[in-house]
Amino acid sequence: MSVKERDPLTGHQTTGHEWDGITELNTNVPRIIWWFIGITHVYALVAWALLPSWPWIHTYWKGFLGADQQEDLQVQVVAGNLPRVEWQKSIADTPLIAMPADAALMSVVEVTGPALFGDNCAACHGAAGLGGPGFPNLADGAWLWGSDPATIFETIRFGINTQHPESRVAEMPAFGELLTQGEILRVSDYVQSLSDTEADPTRIAEGAQIFDANCSACHGEGAKGDQDIGAPNLADTSWIYGASDAVIYQTIRDGRKGFMPGWESRLTEVDRKILTHYVLRLPNQQEVIQ
Repeated sequence: MSVKERDPLTGHQTTGHEWDGITELNTNVPRIIWWFIGITHVYALVAWALLPSWPWIHTYWKGFLGADQQEDLQVQVVAGNLPRVEWQKSIADTPLIAMPADAALMSVVEVTGPALFGDNCAACHGAAGLGGPGFPNLADGAWLWGSDPATIFETIRFGINTQHPESRVAEMPAFGELLTQGEILRVSDYVQSLSDTEADPTRIAEGAQIFDANCSACHGEGAKGDQDIGAPNLADTSWIYGASDAVIYQTIRDGRKGFMPGWESRLTEVDRKILTHYVLRLPNQQEVIQ
């Protein structure tokens, strides 16, 4: 086919190429495309001259405007840190117990607490502090060692069952070698009955006697727990490992020994103060959510 052949509909010459009866036209590039290419080239030349661009051997072309985004960022970081330095000093100087009376400091807790908790605590306790099997629910108001700020602050600081000499220590012994299977089952029935779970009255009475002889030394009379040693209250509806027959049986038979890392070397005192009051606010926040 001759390249001088013209398409009868458009009048354009053809290129001589044809695919399945479709003939390629030899049309000019639209003028707007040339304008676009020209403008982008001009812009590139101007940008190369004004802004940092071409690398040299030991440095780079700084541009006639002298723009330096690294310096701009450092200035912004310094300016952004000024308010942070002020409230950090205020928290450091304010006793832990006095922080709730300062609305400004508690607003800092409300704003920065979620990020601190999410970065350091949520992996175990969950984003909302609701916990999971083996990890306490921090939003149910049930506290192993107490709910006063100083106690929680110390737990965050030294952890539970860590190598630190001031660590909280808590362990439930295994009763699998001390009690028979039937006795463990009856204690399990008794413990479940404390949180209004239906069970055989006879088994509950027998379980109560076994409990008093083996468990009340730590969990107290009525299984209300003992915050001095971190023994859980078994008469509420909060369970660390679960409330099923199988889980309670396993707990009594094999024992439990949880672990929480100490954060003294990872978080500043200010961060730990913020986390303490943030955690104390979780039960109230959970009530609002519900």
